[in-house]
Amino acid sequence: MYEVRDPELPGRLLGVERDALLPLLRARGDGDFALPVTACPGWTVRDVLAHCSAALSRVVESRYEKDVFSPACNQRDIDERSGWTHAEILDELDRGMTEAGPVIAKSSGRLDALALGEWVHAGDVRVALGEPGAYAGSGLPFALALLAQVTGARGHVPLHADLDDADEPLRLGDASGARPPARFIGDGPTLVRLYAGRPVDGVSYELAGVDAAELNIFG
Repeated sequence: MYEVRDPELPGRLLGVERDALLPLLRARGDGDFALPVTACPGWTVRDVLAHCSAALSRVVESRYEKDVFSPACNQRDIDERSGWTHAEILDELDRGMTEAGPVIAKSSGRLDALALGEWVHAGDVRVALGEPGAYAGSGLPFALALLAQVTGARGHVPLHADLDDADEPLRLGDASGARPPARFIGDGPTLVRLYAGRPVDGVSYELAGVDAAELNIFG
C-alpha cells in the first residue's frame, strides 16, 4: 500500500523514462515524427512530444494560465512549436524531464498525475513507432507505484491488483473500506492501459467488481 506520498517518485519516473526514450527518439528519421498516434486522435508523434515538452516546461517555469492543461491550452502549446525543429522539441523534453521532478515534489501531490501522464504518452509514442515495450520497460515499477499514489490521493475506486510481473499485490484507490475493492489479474502494462483509457484488445486479463471505463483517471 502507498498510503504516504513519496514526493521523489514522479521525478524518478521521469528520469528513468528520459534515459530510455530520448536516445530512441533522437535516432529516428523525420518521417517518424509525422506518424499518427491512435491514442491521441488528430495528433502526430511530433504533436504528442511537443505537448509533453510544453507541459513540463510550464511546470519548470511555473507558467499556469487560467486554462492550463486544458485541450485548448494543449493545442496552443503545440501550435506555438510548429516552427521548431524536431531536435529543439526533444531538447525541451529532455530539459523538462530532468528539471520538473523537484518542482513536482514540492507540489503536495497536485502535479503527480502529470508525471504519470508523461510516461503514458511515452507509451503512446512507442505504439505509434512500432517499438516494443509500450507502457512497460524500466519505468513500469515506478509508474505502478505512482499510479497507486495518485489513485489513493484521489479516493478513486478501490482495486486489488494481482500482477503477473510483480512479487507483491498492488492496492489502488480509496483505502477507507467504504466500497469493496475490485479485482484485477494480469500484467502491469495492461493495468496501466486500463487506468489510462488505452485499448486492451487481444490482451488476457481478469477484471471484476468494476467496469473498465470507471478506472480511467485521465478522462
